[in-house]
Amino acid sequence: MTRSDMDVSASVAAEAGQLLLELRDDFGPVDDKDRANELRKAADRASHELIVARLAEARPGDVVLSEEGADDPVRLTSDRVWIVDPLDGTWEYGQGRADFAVHVVLWSRDAGAPGGGILSAGTVDLPAQGLSRQVADAVLPTRGLPADRPVRIVASRTRPPATLDAAVALLTATLAERGHSYGVEVMDVGSVGAKVNEILSGRAEAYVHDTGFYEWDVAAPLSVAHAQGLVASHVDTSPIAFNQPRPYVTDLLIGIPALAEDLRDAMRAAAGSA
Repeated sequence: MTRSDMDVSASVAAEAGQLLLELRDDFGPVDDKDRANELRKAADRASHELIVARLAEARPGDVVLSEEGADDPVRLTSDRVWIVDPLDGTWEYGQGRADFAVHVVLWSRDAGAPGGGILSAGTVDLPAQGLSRQVADAVLPTRGLPADRPVRIVASRTRPPATLDAAVALLTATLAERGHSYGVEVMDVGSVGAKVNEILSGRAEAYVHDTGFYEWDVAAPLSVAHAQGLVASHVDTSPIAFNQPRPYVTDLLIGIPALAEDLRDAMRAAAGSA
């Protein structure tokens, strides 16, 4: 029986995730920067090679766009392209942390969709957390703002938006006017997939990034976010297109519907006053 695309995605991501854990466990002491970088490079390459091999076996006619592979221009005329990050959160992985992920998602040509294609069969595998997020998961209940803690915005540890502090101040004031008195705080988390998982796990409400990254960073987490009913788009609300000639994404906002519009307004206002 032919395996579904979702089954291929989930199994490939899980196998790659297990490989990453085993490689890190077997690598030995990581006691300096050079040794950590050696681990990161070895893990990136090993996971990439496994994913490409498994996709070639399961879907030999498809093309793969991977962070660790050469960009094949054939993808621009292909109807099916797997967008893969073999190890997202490479820095955190090398630090022995749990907030790294494997991203696997299928882009399929659709002339009526933004950018000419749609995402499906998305998986964010979080191997060190023993968790996989998939577009096929049961949809979680819709939730509002937390009633007993600050609203939490997840951001990049090394490249948060320059106006994030100003936006947080504006958002705090807006929410206070509506009776939310706990304020807003920023969390730093590694992989984009791990950031989205913080929202889905109920520990955060939104994620915002405006300093750019690549399609493999974004595609699988965005597909999972959409499947769970989260707002997921550019900060200006426009949809994000994938399998583009330059696979670059300028900015991203993902959040629960109860917060996304207010966060977007705060980001715009902060940028306007900068």
